Amino acid sequence: MSFKKNKYTIIKNAISKDLAAFCANYFLIKKQVYDTCMKYRYISPFENMLGFYETKDEQVENTFSAYSDIAMETLLLKCHSVMEKATGLKLNPSYSYARAYKKGDELKRHKDRFSCEISTTMNLGGDKWPIHLSPKENVGIPDGKKITVKSKAKGIAVDLDPGDMLVYRGTELEHWREKFKGKECVQVFLHYNNTKTPNAEKNIFDTRPHIGLPNWFRSK
Repeated sequence: MSFKKNKYTIIKNAISKDLAAFCANYFLIKKQVYDTCMKYRYISPFENMLGFYETKDEQVENTFSAYSDIAMETLLLKCHSVMEKATGLKLNPSYSYARAYKKGDELKRHKDRFSCEISTTMNLGGDKWPIHLSPKENVGIPDGKKITVKSKAKGIAVDLDPGDMLVYRGTELEHWREKFKGKECVQVFLHYNNTKTPNAEKNIFDTRPHIGLPNWFRSK
């Protein structure tokens, strides 16, 4: 499938299933640690500021999530060349954002901010949960029995296996997830900018001094 033509594409096995499972288990353990520490009041506001948990996630409230988790930031760099190959673009890394979704969660239909110009959502593990996106009209449907993509009047639904990525233009294509009926699903968003887009060079690492820093390091 042509990213240039359709503004999205799917990458099978962008990372190995073993690495995906490692990242998913790591993030679920981190959530478990957070839940225990909160229960016994061991986490200070400062530790939350360091990115242990994103407390103001307006898109999916009360769900464990993290901006620039170090492991996910490492994936951001690891997948850099994969993203450039898939899109045919020279890209600057922006930031990562991971969530451990729970039953009943819903990702509201939206488009992204500038730092998410070229984005991917990667399935790390858990129960399957399709992501929907509304591409331009008359887009192609990818071949392959392992990818579930069904045309709908209001867009398409894409099911990913652990290690797979849906790459899309986040600032142009609306995307969302309908109410989750499974138990848990660990996903990570990896965001990039096209180096040829105006102001892209000023936006490297989401305007942070370097990779891995929490969002309050972003330039105002």
